[in-house]
Amino acid sequence: MRYTVKYLKKSIVPILLVIGLLIVQAMSDLALPSYTSDIVNVGIQQQGIENAAPEAIRESSYEELALFMSADDRQMFQSNYRLADRASLTGEAYESLREEYPALENETLYLRNTEEADTVERLSEILSKPMLIVYTLRSDSEDVQTIKNQLTAQMPELGADVDLLSLLAGLPDEQRAAMMGAVDEKLSQLPESIVEQSALLYVRNEYQALGVDTDRMQTRYIFVEGAKMLLLALVSMSAAIAVGFVASRVAAGFGRDLRGGVLRKVLTFSNAEMDRFSTASLITRSTNDIQQIQLMLVMLIRIVCYAPIMGVGGVIKVVGTNSSMTWILALAVVLIMITVAALFAFVMPKFKRLQDLIDRLNRVTREILTGLPVIRAFSTQKHEEKRFDGANRDLMKTQLFVNRVMSLMMPLMMLLMNGVTLLIVYNGAYGIDSGAMQVGDMMAFIQYAMQIIMSFLLICSLSIMLPRAAVSLKRINEVLGTQPEIRDPQTAEPFDARKKGYVEFQNVSFRYPGADEDVLTDISFVARPGQTTAFIGSTGSGKSTLINLIPRFYDATQGKVLVDGQDVRKISQHDLRAKLGYVPQKGILFSGTIESNIKYGNRAAADGEMKKAAAIAQAAEFIESKPDGYEAEISEGGTNVSGGQKQRLSIARAIAVDPEIYIFDDSFSALDFKTDAALRQALREETDGKTVLIVAQRISTILDADQIIVLDEGKIVGRGTHRELMENCEIYQQIALSQLSKEELLNG
Repeated sequence: MRYTVKYLKKSIVPILLVIGLLIVQAMSDLALPSYTSDIVNVGIQQQGIENAAPEAIRESSYEELALFMSADDRQMFQSNYRLADRASLTGEAYESLREEYPALENETLYLRNTEEADTVERLSEILSKPMLIVYTLRSDSEDVQTIKNQLTAQMPELGADVDLLSLLAGLPDEQRAAMMGAVDEKLSQLPESIVEQSALLYVRNEYQALGVDTDRMQTRYIFVEGAKMLLLALVSMSAAIAVGFVASRVAAGFGRDLRGGVLRKVLTFSNAEMDRFSTASLITRSTNDIQQIQLMLVMLIRIVCYAPIMGVGGVIKVVGTNSSMTWILALAVVLIMITVAALFAFVMPKFKRLQDLIDRLNRVTREILTGLPVIRAFSTQKHEEKRFDGANRDLMKTQLFVNRVMSLMMPLMMLLMNGVTLLIVYNGAYGIDSGAMQVGDMMAFIQYAMQIIMSFLLICSLSIMLPRAAVSLKRINEVLGTQPEIRDPQTAEPFDARKKGYVEFQNVSFRYPGADEDVLTDISFVARPGQTTAFIGSTGSGKSTLINLIPRFYDATQGKVLVDGQDVRKISQHDLRAKLGYVPQKGILFSGTIESNIKYGNRAAADGEMKKAAAIAQAAEFIESKPDGYEAEISEGGTNVSGGQKQRLSIARAIAVDPEIYIFDDSFSALDFKTDAALRQALREETDGKTVLIVAQRISTILDADQIIVLDEGKIVGRGTHRELMENCEIYQQIALSQLSKEELLNG
């Protein structure tokens, strides 16, 4: 994990920005259900009246309500309303009130002098019951007529036409308090919502009595709250778009940097690490695995902060809305976790298998594409089709299994969410019927429930995606965490200037990692500047392995390899390889032009140097015969040139570097004898004073070598010039006689 996290360091600021935007988005989304509730409850059911504490009230109503309050409630009521008449207001303020309350001319008005939410809420509680009582007493119900008849019987002097509220106002405080105690006992049995709705109806009638257009007030409230909802939705949408944009950029940048890091790491690998990680696997890790991590990062950035805020915030809002139905949410969350856990158990083992199968498919595809000539030559197309089809089908079956299991999640979650909605409506209907809950509260509860379930669903879906990303992350970390066996020393030693161009093996032995036996045993020789040292031997004798120890593609198991008098393990790889002109056994060209390939090792080479290198490598003739000359295109892998041309371009590339030491690993095998002879003659002139190391299979290539080393089963069995070896090395004689006649050898 620590190998990949460092690639996120430069994205800390964008990630913090995303977190801030997610908080804004989550808070906006959490606020929307409360506005829905307000529009339904206040805007529609309460006709735009927010609470039972009216902003303005007539003096007569003010006095009537005060009759049915306790002394403390009456004091608070009176302290929060002030008289508004011509005497207490300026002319301009009074005219403004007349516009708002057209009936003010005929009424004495009291205005609420506070906007504090707590005070307004307390006033609403104080006024709700008195308003219900006054509203009820103003009605013509039988109970009201009975109370009126009883009171007029006690006070006949008032007459039968007197108002009931006037009768109650005329009662002694003790008698009225006793009567109100009985009324309070009955009112306490009513649901709070009934009391509140009656109080709001009283307020509406009061506003109408003051000349207020209550329909217009209701419409204005709905439009204002709706505009707030639209604004919040716009903020949430803008934040979501910004989050998607920034998160995608962060993830894309992370993927780019991670791919670059993997490539840089792979470039440090020796052949041992390349043998451990197959080419197909490294390609998969650099593409598919990083893509999985990149997709996971986008999800993490967008969900890991947003979902918890939505979940926790939704729970807090739900408890504040109606705690009697929270058990429904608890049940839903438990069912979600059980469902996801079951899916997780089925899918998790397949993710590792999936990536391995992608590796296998890439390997088979690569082998088929690179081996097409052989496949066609042996007519094995059907066999390769079956091999590819097998790998393809195995991958398809695993992907189908994973996708089918994962596709079950959304229908199950939709079923769960719809079931939760039905439960909420079912339970909420009873609450609305009993007056314990309002329609808007139920609607808000449904929205909060969906937000909570979706947040848990997002977290759970993330947990299902994590395993595959975790597998990919582990595979990437395996590459990034691999320490190459061949590393530069902490302090590089300088070359010995007195031994410039010297290559020396001192009792070198080597075995491949994991092998039981040495490939090379006790190899010792010195290659000097101005001399050509050739290596020959039967197939598998260790020639190429020996050559690969010089540029440190492998390190010797025992002994020392010295270049310019210094152990190659004590100098930097860059400095070491800068002295070498290496031509591999298999000519490798890169897509581009002939010029870019020849100048590959020396970008600063002048055109004259490039043409000179091509001429020495006997490549100038076929290059200049092309219409585009040195600008002619080279396709991927050099498939549009012949094997001999590919070898000559590889040789020209090494010559263009102008190194101290030339290494030719069987680099003349594809050349005809004439071209081979001409090339060696030109090389001899070019490499005068340089060290030349040649691995060869053909005796004709090394006849003129100053020193020929004969290898057999990893050991030196002969050393000397051609003539010396013909006299004293039986193995060399066998190789020579198998290729040339005695006369040719003697003349050579």
